[in-house]
Amino acid sequence: MRLALLKSMVAAGVAALALGTLTANAGPLMDRIESGEPIRLGFANEVPWAYPGEGNKPLGFVNAYTVGLLNEMGYDNIEPVVTEWGGLIPGLKANRFDIITGGMYILKSRCENITFSEPMGKFGDAFVVPKGNPEGITNYQDIKEKDATFVTGAGYNTVEAAKKEGVPEANIMQVPGPTEILAAVKAGRADAGGVTYFTALNLAKESPDDVEVTDPSALPDWTLNWVGIGFREADQDFIDAFNEAQKAYIGSEAMLSAVEEYGYTDAQLPGDVTTEWVCSNR
Repeated sequence: MRLALLKSMVAAGVAALALGTLTANAGPLMDRIESGEPIRLGFANEVPWAYPGEGNKPLGFVNAYTVGLLNEMGYDNIEPVVTEWGGLIPGLKANRFDIITGGMYILKSRCENITFSEPMGKFGDAFVVPKGNPEGITNYQDIKEKDATFVTGAGYNTVEAAKKEGVPEANIMQVPGPTEILAAVKAGRADAGGVTYFTALNLAKESPDDVEVTDPSALPDWTLNWVGIGFREADQDFIDAFNEAQKAYIGSEAMLSAVEEYGYTDAQLPGDVTTEWVCSNR
């Protein structure tokens, strides 16, 4: 009888240890999901990437992509959280939301702060300039040589790119986002505004008589970037599951259908480039 009791105690101990191991391996996002809490998507107002609709409904192709993939994984309890672009990484680290869907380029400097999914697309940048491009600005060297004023968003990759190309910091104006970038160029406070090509096209559509978009191929090849979905490092278990589900979803008919209205096509598919490579090379 004592032997049977001892075996029972050992079995219970092993079960408790296994449960404790599983619990320890679960990240905070899985803990939230298992407790019935929603998955919180963090994004700014970046048309057509990710932006709020009525009632903060998550619109834009990165939101459509992420929501579609989460649905494929069986998750539909989703809550949007809208903030300024510069608040996305701090907000994720402060646990104000669980995932960054803002259309964020994977950059080495960002990889040091958050963990990205495998890429969901590749994209280039462009400039928004006054109609007719009176200063003849098409790249960062033009800005540097003409001592022009360059406006872009706080926390944008274009800040790093301009500095890397030798544009003096005094010539770089940082504002909250696309609306302010467009306003600065239209008002003559800046000679060129640096944004993604997709964003530039949208801004030019808003003010076709005031601004135009430069040729993205005029920028250095190294400014071509890949976008990933951002997570906290502690959620590696969820990231692994997300990446696995992404293999079947990316490029599928369902995925391309979900993002089509925002201009994303199969030309933007990321190819076989990995996040590990992008973190080391961008």
